[in-house]
Amino acid sequence: MTILKKTNLGFLVLLLMLTMALAACGKKGETAGAATPSSPASASQSSGTSGELKKLVIAEPIHSVGYLPLYVAQKEGYFEKRGLQVEVITATGGAHVTSVVSGDAWGVIGGPESNAMANRKNKDPIVSVVNVVNRANVYLMAKKGLAPKSNSKEDLKEFLKGKKISASRHGGTPNLLTRYLLIELGLDPEKDVTLEEPADGSTVVSMVQKGIVDLANGAEPQITDGISKGVWDEPFYKFPDMGDYSYSVLSVRKSSIDEDPATVQAFVDAIIEGLNKVNGDKEYAKSAVKAEFPTLSDESVQASLDRAYEDNLWSKDGLISESALKLDMDVMLKTGIFTDPYKYDELVDMQFVKNSK
Repeated sequence: MTILKKTNLGFLVLLLMLTMALAACGKKGETAGAATPSSPASASQSSGTSGELKKLVIAEPIHSVGYLPLYVAQKEGYFEKRGLQVEVITATGGAHVTSVVSGDAWGVIGGPESNAMANRKNKDPIVSVVNVVNRANVYLMAKKGLAPKSNSKEDLKEFLKGKKISASRHGGTPNLLTRYLLIELGLDPEKDVTLEEPADGSTVVSMVQKGIVDLANGAEPQITDGISKGVWDEPFYKFPDMGDYSYSVLSVRKSSIDEDPATVQAFVDAIIEGLNKVNGDKEYAKSAVKAEFPTLSDESVQASLDRAYEDNLWSKDGLISESALKLDMDVMLKTGIFTDPYKYDELVDMQFVKNSK
């Protein structure tokens, strides 16, 4: 009996010591291990602290070849080496902007004119911090067999009058540009044409293919997709010809700039590295597009990139010029959808681009 009691006592002491050791290991692991995921809305801890990656969410309105510098920065580790882990989510129907307002996303890629509309009565306005697409990346395509006689103002007006047009989401930049062109040609967007305004811009090919509309606006990869399927020929009108235009910029809430400028700087630095890579290495860009859009044929990938480089799609330095913003805002003001006054310094903050290394 004495021996048994001593044995049980020794076993209990050993078990207690083992339990305490395991608990100590668990606490040590919690201190040195993976970071507790931060809220995309606040993302308040400084980037790279204790080897942790700060998680940020960027909302996009559509998955587009135009956003390639963002995807490259994500896939090539440009964010990660600066202490960031960036997730890109697609939010259609204007939700890409509202997701930042609500705090579901840290940043957004899109037009600054959409930010201006969202900033109405917003105590924490959205501010653009780096440029990506510096051309109006919108094209007009007509179903196969349809085309204007020429691109003269008279021929375009005659061709467009009475047509059914897939103009993309109401209030979005492709929609604004289409309305702007119609007004410039002397047509009333509400009376002289029929505008279909789908929330999801990726549906344009099927809408023309099914005969729902005669014309559509769009960008890559939708343009090449429609060509390869025999839905339409090359675009008959190119909005990139308008010149410098702040079409797709990356923006964050002003509170992020004020409270955590180090994270904003790290993010901007990574985007500029992505811009440099895409602008400077066309062969790499081809492989990046193929990886991002695996269903595209090699011919479609090449056609998409040829169009992008020919039209000087991507910003060379990340700067958003006052003239590029003015052209963007002038288009919106011309449509009457937004008529509020605006200031460049309230919509754009270029300190991070200028400080980028």
